[in-house]
Amino acid sequence: MIAGVDIGGTKVALGLIDSNGAVVTRVDIPIEVDRGPANARDRMLKVMRQLNHEIDGGFRGIGIGCTGPIDAITGEMGDVNTLPGWQGWNPMRELADEFKVTVALENDADAAALGEARWGAGKGKRSMVGLTVGTGIGAGIIFEGKVYRGAGNAHPEIGHHIMEPDGPLCTCGATGCWEALAAGPSIEQWYAEQNPEGGVRTCKEICALARAGDAAAQRAVDRLATYLGIGLSNVIHMLMPEVIALSGSVMQSADLLLDPIRAIVRNNCRVVPSENCLITLSSLGANAGLIGAAQVWHTRFDSEHKEKL
Repeated sequence: MIAGVDIGGTKVALGLIDSNGAVVTRVDIPIEVDRGPANARDRMLKVMRQLNHEIDGGFRGIGIGCTGPIDAITGEMGDVNTLPGWQGWNPMRELADEFKVTVALENDADAAALGEARWGAGKGKRSMVGLTVGTGIGAGIIFEGKVYRGAGNAHPEIGHHIMEPDGPLCTCGATGCWEALAAGPSIEQWYAEQNPEGGVRTCKEICALARAGDAAAQRAVDRLATYLGIGLSNVIHMLMPEVIALSGSVMQSADLLLDPIRAIVRNNCRVVPSENCLITLSSLGANAGLIGAAQVWHTRFDSEHKEKL
């Protein structure tokens, strides 16, 4: 049994994943960002000790998916804009010291993509992009079953490619990033600015209003689908993967988004065979992060999937 740890911007998901990629146990811990990483670490370790006692012989290993930027080799966290004060923390080292097992870490988008490539929509495919659309936009690029790494083993930040130079300010400090235009908070902010009398609405609430026929909400959803479609067109032009698997909280409203996204891709991608790229939802659902975290360990330490770093 492998322990999976999925560290996001608002919570840590912890679980046990069996050899078939199934989540046996899951526990979510809210992150209280202002209390720093030590507080989250202590609560995380408490749960993991309990999970470890549930298994005869304890964990075989631990896999971590962590919101980035992170160093997948050393395990150290960089300057994560959603987790101020966490820079320099090394969850890989701390968990290895605590449980005396091998621990592997990847960016959370890379982890989810590895899980999807092994157990989900990308199974049997040579190339896949796993795209998570939620508080931000993250992507994991998989070629021949391996994570694509950039120079210095850096994780490519597709969510921060510039779409509108004069667009809204992104959390990264640039303007007009894909994330600033098509992630959950962007639709919430745009809706609030366009409809000040409508009150503060979450992305989920806006999509529910759109389903009910609210014109203002429908405009917001149309805008969201447009920017998602344009961004995916860019990804397909640059990478031409066999599969793009979509996940994240925004894609819980896929019934409103998938058809217009696909139409925009068909219209924009005229010089590449976009029909050969399947745009679909992640088949791992809400557990994609945990299953992917476990697959990170298998990819790093299991001889069947071992990766050469």
